[in-house]
Amino acid sequence: MEDHKPATMITFVIASLTAATAGLGAVVSSKALDIWYLALDKPELTPPGYVFSIVWPILFVLMALAAVLVRIKAGSFAACSGALGLYFTQLALNLSWSWMFFGFQEVLLSMVVLVVLWLLILATMRAFSKFSTAATLMLLPYLIWVSFAGYLNGSILFLN
Repeated sequence: MEDHKPATMITFVIASLTAATAGLGAVVSSKALDIWYLALDKPELTPPGYVFSIVWPILFVLMALAAVLVRIKAGSFAACSGALGLYFTQLALNLSWSWMFFGFQEVLLSMVVLVVLWLLILATMRAFSKFSTAATLMLLPYLIWVSFAGYLNGSILFLN
């Protein structure tokens, strides 16, 4: 009988790191209503603030489920360590974008981070596709949303 403790531990790590990324990002982006952000000229398609608080949790849940599914389909962590390495790297960049944009108010640098994040999401999707089409598709809304974030970030850079 297979020991499920390592699989359970990896699932816990995936869920924990994804939740921590979401939480730490929310801490800094909740400052979005500060004077700096409110004073920025924003593009017409900027959604109201509550939309972000609905979309991001859904995306983080989908991301975590996708990573767990890859781990399950791979059969072992070793078999999918490259794919999960990309996943954890893009999580770190996701968090760094929040801090660059909202925390440090570095709109240009956050745009650079966002471009690299977008490329890492594509790489993660490609790596996930070797294990699960469903996991790959679970990341598609995230890629689309980050693309939209690129439009917003780029527009704010241009307008300000």
